[in-house]
Amino acid sequence: MNFQAINKAYSETFRPGRLSLGIFVPIENHARDSVPTMQDHLQRVQLVEELGFSAVWLRDVPFNVPTFGDAGQLFDPFVYLGYLAGNTSRIALGVSSIVLPLRHPAHVAKSAASADVLSGGRILLGVASGDRPEEYPAFNFPFENRGSSFRSSIDYIRDSWDNKPGFSNAFGNPGRGIELLPKPASGKLPLLITGSSRQSPDWLARNGDGWMTYPRRIDAQAAIITEWRRRMDEAGIMDKPAMQSLYIDLQSDPDATPRPIHLGFSSGVNALRSYLRELQHIGINHVALNLRFNRADIVPTLKRLANELLPDFI
Repeated sequence: MNFQAINKAYSETFRPGRLSLGIFVPIENHARDSVPTMQDHLQRVQLVEELGFSAVWLRDVPFNVPTFGDAGQLFDPFVYLGYLAGNTSRIALGVSSIVLPLRHPAHVAKSAASADVLSGGRILLGVASGDRPEEYPAFNFPFENRGSSFRSSIDYIRDSWDNKPGFSNAFGNPGRGIELLPKPASGKLPLLITGSSRQSPDWLARNGDGWMTYPRRIDAQAAIITEWRRRMDEAGIMDKPAMQSLYIDLQSDPDATPRPIHLGFSSGVNALRSYLRELQHIGINHVALNLRFNRADIVPTLKRLANELLPDFI
């Protein structure tokens, strides 16, 4: 049994009972600086595609917030999606995640659909309520209202893609006779919800097309994923994919034991393989690897991951 058919990227990245691998952009070590160089960024994305990874992932970081310590890939995610769409041919192009309260949903719906059409159905749209309080005054938006704003934005985006006539929403009331174009390549895009996004567990189970969560101990992650899927089953909802991020520092010794780093670990490839197999076993369908803290040269690391790890997760 497959997950729901939404678009090309969704069907090829997420498979029940299987785990695929993606790479976060920027694809470089910038452990000591929140701002990456973005050197050779396109060539590295193209290499990731050539090596057979399922997806590359961008983030939505409007401002470089010193207390957050990570400026993302610098480029606006939608502009960058268009650039990558024109310079790649197969790989899924994901965003983890668009901060919906800081953007008007009409712009999100149009930008995401445009990138999806231009890429041939290769967009995976992660969405979130946001977690950097310092950004909200810059948009004159109350941080405490982000949960309700997130829900309204989701409704607006889906109604726009469905061309629901004359819908009413906190973000606006598109009248009859007007239509937001283009529509996504397959009519809609997967909306993958990050974390709780200030919503209840039942809302998350019912309203997302998938769930993005953070790395945890295997037992804790297993309990959370099992509970999420239990809520879907009780509601009579078709199963949906789960994914997580993971920072890694791949050591040269394949048998090196794991050592914790921020939201991940440093280890040899064998321990990493075992961990990913455990994630697959508990129901994680995709892991986006982040090389920000990887001490070895990036290109050889990508090739090692492709040669020594990808064959186990195809």
